[in-house]
Parts: sequence; structure tokens; C-alpha cells
Amino acid sequence: MTGPSTRTLTFDQLDPATAYAVWRLRQDVFVVEQDCPYPDLDGRDDEPGTRHVLLEDDGALLGYARVLDDDEVWRVGRVVLARPARGQGLADVVLQAALEACPGRDVVLDAQSPLAAWYGGHGFAVDGAEFLEDGIPHLPMRRSNKM
Repeated sequence: MTGPSTRTLTFDQLDPATAYAVWRLRQDVFVVEQDCPYPDLDGRDDEPGTRHVLLEDDGALLGYARVLDDDEVWRVGRVVLARPARGQGLADVVLQAALEACPGRDVVLDAQSPLAAWYGGHGFAVDGAEFLEDGIPHLPMRRSNKM
């Protein structure tokens, strides 16, 4: 065992079992755990510029982030860890791998407000007013590509 490692894949590189694990993890956390029914499958997972960042250990999906190509910026979202993987610093690993998939442009995201300081530790700054998304307070944040 070598410990957790990351892979960054396009939609076409996701095998069916991995795709299922990704969507299951996102559903388990964002829909069930956070009690927030929303359309997670929003039509962006299979866009040509989308990258899926996977944190895996011994074949098990521990964490995930999605990177979207929004033309002038990269957009990071769906940053998530499975419950058993939390509290071990692994979210930092997932986010760092996502940032490595974002060359040459600013990176934006909508952070759940309690996580703004954590994202700030990765170079993001609040870039607008707080807003509610699906009943959860969020803050728009931006990381300059000059970092």
C-alpha cells in the first residue's frame, strides 16, 4: 500500500465503476448528508474541458473535485471527501490536484461560507457578496493565476 493518490481524468477516461463512485459520493454528501436535493448531474460532467480529480486509496474513492473550463477562468467545484477520509488533511490534496489542472488562468469557486478561510489558505480571496445556493450560504472566491 502506498497511500492515497490522485488522478485527473476527462469524462471519456472515467470507466463506468469510477463514474458511478464519483456520482455516488457526490450524492451521499451533497444531497443526503447536507439534506439538499439539487440537480447534481447538471450536464457539465461530460463537457470536453471538464476534468475530474479523484483521490483514491487501494481502489476506493476517498475524495473528488470537478474542474470546469469556463473560457476565461477555471471553475473548481464539487470538492468532497468521503466521511472516513475527513480530518486527515486529504482535502488539501484534492484541492491542490485540482489547482494543478488549472494552468494559466484565474480559478474561481463558490465556497460554502464556513470553508472560506480554508480556501483562503490556498490563495483564494472573497470576490463578491455572500449568497444562498440551495439554502446554504456561499461566497464567490477567486485565485489569481499570478500565484
